[in-house]
Amino acid sequence: MPFPIKEVRATYPALADGHAYLDGAAGTQVPRPVIDAIATAYRTGIGNVGGAFPASHRSDAIVAACRAAVADLVGGNPAGVLLGPNMTTLTYRLASAIAGPGDEVVLSRLDHDANVRPWTQTGATVRWAEVDPVTGELPVEQYAGLINERTRLVAVTAASNILGTRPDVPAIAELAHQAGALVYVDGVHATPHGPVDMRALGADFYATSAYKWSGPHIGAVVADPALLETIRPDKLASSLDTVPERFETGTAAFADLDGVTAAVDHLAAMVPGTGNRRERLLTSMAAAEEHELALFAVLIAGLETMPHVTVYGKPARRTATAYFNVTGHAPRQVAEHLAKLGVNVWNGHNYAWELTGALGIRDTGGAVRAGLVHYNDRSDVDRLLEGVARLEGHS
Repeated sequence: MPFPIKEVRATYPALADGHAYLDGAAGTQVPRPVIDAIATAYRTGIGNVGGAFPASHRSDAIVAACRAAVADLVGGNPAGVLLGPNMTTLTYRLASAIAGPGDEVVLSRLDHDANVRPWTQTGATVRWAEVDPVTGELPVEQYAGLINERTRLVAVTAASNILGTRPDVPAIAELAHQAGALVYVDGVHATPHGPVDMRALGADFYATSAYKWSGPHIGAVVADPALLETIRPDKLASSLDTVPERFETGTAAFADLDGVTAAVDHLAAMVPGTGNRRERLLTSMAAAEEHELALFAVLIAGLETMPHVTVYGKPARRTATAYFNVTGHAPRQVAEHLAKLGVNVWNGHNYAWELTGALGIRDTGGAVRAGLVHYNDRSDVDRLLEGVARLEGHS
């Protein structure tokens, strides 16, 4: 059956403003069930966890439900779900506890800086996997010469946040595991765009951010609880030393965690399905991916036929994410022009610091990014293409 785009869009109140929200790669809008869940948590009354009273018990239940929901989304174990304010904060916390001087880490130029800088700042020796600047691919073959017995960890993205490139993570992970290294997968950009199976990817750690898939601003990293037991992060003397709690600093945003669960349930229910939540998520996200890529085929073909547009990257497997420049116009000017037409896009390096450097555009303003998510429709794509077409011959 076709993806029920009208019904899905109707659940997002923000879309009623008439704008084409093609900024999803930087953060999505939230559906009504998520808004209601957060409001209900506050309205009902919540307290800190571990108390003897009902409001505290409600927070205990919210945290447990959130861990279970994130685990269902990525194919992990609820007991290994670490929750925090964002993926960057959690990655810094794990990096400082995993790697240090004397270790080697393998990083890629394809990655968002949140899966680069935390590892470079541990004092470990860094080896770089390079990107093909023409295709935007991350060749697997180079990893055989980068990984050795001193490699502590390989960090790699499941999808580039500007080019959409989906590298062959399972093949990279296999090479890493053969050498006894851990694999830290940044799934922030990949998770919103299709089914996720962290075990199939070979991820020892899988990082994601709920605000990229219709949830609130909460980050998560998922790992095997047995692996987490071997890692000792810095922590307060008075805080819990159990897994996963010892990785989570401070008091959680409990109402937002309830919103994360609602977001996962929303994703699972976008198309009719049967089975448990994990099974329904696989069905629903596969349908969403098919919908996005069909729209993206129109978008990318339209951009590539315009002589005044340069599109970066031609990866074989990608998310519905376009990164481009317009001759005679700075990226910010293009974004401002489109904003006046009611089309929301991003401009700049978008934290793809190493990748925009490899493309030779980091110091000249980067490029324009248009990213499709499941609630976008053909009218959004048409409005973007019409807006970009108007810039031909104007400077």
